[in-house]
Amino acid sequence: MPAHVGIGSSSNYLASLLTLVRLSLAQLVRAPSHSRRAEAARRLARHTLLITAMAGAAIVVLMYGLDAREIGLMPPRGTAGLWPVRILTELGKDAYVLLALAGMLLIVALGSAAVRGISRTQWLSFGLRLQFLFFALLVPLLAGEMIKWIAGRGRPFVGGNADPFNFAPFAGTEAYASFPSAHAITGFALAFAVAAVWPRARAAMIVYALLIGISRLVLLAHHPSDVVAGALIGVVGAMAVRYWFAARRLAFAIGRGGEIVPLRSASWRVKRVARRPSAP
Repeated sequence: MPAHVGIGSSSNYLASLLTLVRLSLAQLVRAPSHSRRAEAARRLARHTLLITAMAGAAIVVLMYGLDAREIGLMPPRGTAGLWPVRILTELGKDAYVLLALAGMLLIVALGSAAVRGISRTQWLSFGLRLQFLFFALLVPLLAGEMIKWIAGRGRPFVGGNADPFNFAPFAGTEAYASFPSAHAITGFALAFAVAAVWPRARAAMIVYALLIGISRLVLLAHHPSDVVAGALIGVVGAMAVRYWFAARRLAFAIGRGGEIVPLRSASWRVKRVARRPSAP
């Protein structure tokens, strides 16, 4: 193959890749267009207020009634037999999950630029849902980091005593970054987001989120109220991102009453049907 042909092909591929990235980002910030977005916004506000009130009450009760006692119920920090829990808790580490999703988005972008027709539609459909998962985690995690810095709550092992009211606001240190749990934010935001896109995975994702939350308690990395607060922020943040996508007709539709439901994604079945020979 002549050299200039290869150069031209590379140039076309790069242009296609950059165009896809630009359009993928542009659709996220375009003006909302769904006619039922106001209904969905009201439904989101009601659910957010209800969930926040319930979780807020639980956080107060846990702070006063269980947080200090829970420290004494867990095995000592550094117990050798806890190695499986340490491995499990890494599955909820925010940086790992975000990097995994970013890597998958990169693969989808590179693959989408190399194909055409129905194949590209399938790649882009999956990529859009990955974008939703990524931002459904990123948004509540950023909010959680801000709250951590403001609250400055000491972790269970800080100070040597079981004191759930050990606060040092704006400390900005790892020892005083207990409230809320970033692992719980990650676990519950990811569980909500995956279930929102693929409802059949709901049960498995709930188990995943609960196991991540429990692992933080067993390892004495957080108080129970920290985990509940993380779950609250994760779910509410993911709900807000889902509304943002639905209002722009991206991956979700808004039904009557403001209910947000997932749109069917392009599948390989479409490709097979398209290739089926027509009747004579």
